[in-house]
Amino acid sequence: MGTVIAVLAMSVSTLLYIIGVQFLLGKLLRWFPISGFDYSPEVMVRFLALPVIVGLVSGIGSDMRFYRTVFVEESSRDYVRTARAKGCGEGRIMGRHVLRNSLIPILTNVVVTIPFLFTGSLLLESFFGIPGLGSITVDAINANDFATLRVVVYIDSLLFVAGQIATDFSYTLADPRVRLG
Repeated sequence: MGTVIAVLAMSVSTLLYIIGVQFLLGKLLRWFPISGFDYSPEVMVRFLALPVIVGLVSGIGSDMRFYRTVFVEESSRDYVRTARAKGCGEGRIMGRHVLRNSLIPILTNVVVTIPFLFTGSLLLESFFGIPGLGSITVDAINANDFATLRVVVYIDSLLFVAGQIATDFSYTLADPRVRLG
């Protein structure tokens, strides 16, 4: 059942999530503002709630499938069968063996998405009227402002390289067999 829900979540376009959440939670229920932004801390959360909800919901299907695939593949390995044959408890097998060895692909997936958190999403910032690097990029494209585009691409590439370095360091923390150098 979870796989079916994940595939259905992956099949829906991000634009449909944006429009649906804006209509349901913004227009009908009036829980959150549909677009715009306010920098005051007590109101900022209300303006950021809808984009965060859309960002999480639109990406959860593919993440669920990826994590499930990693855990299923790792659970069928020989050392897991050996641990079960030795009489280890299921909690210990999942915690010490499966989770620990599954962390490398999971960390890769998580750390690669970190630069997108800083640079924002072009669609989310455009549709929700949030001032950020995504909306600056869209404005620079529309105005043919190549200097601004170069700066945004430079910032994005620096964040990507920093994310890759952070991935390498996180590998050494997750798996003691991995060494830098």
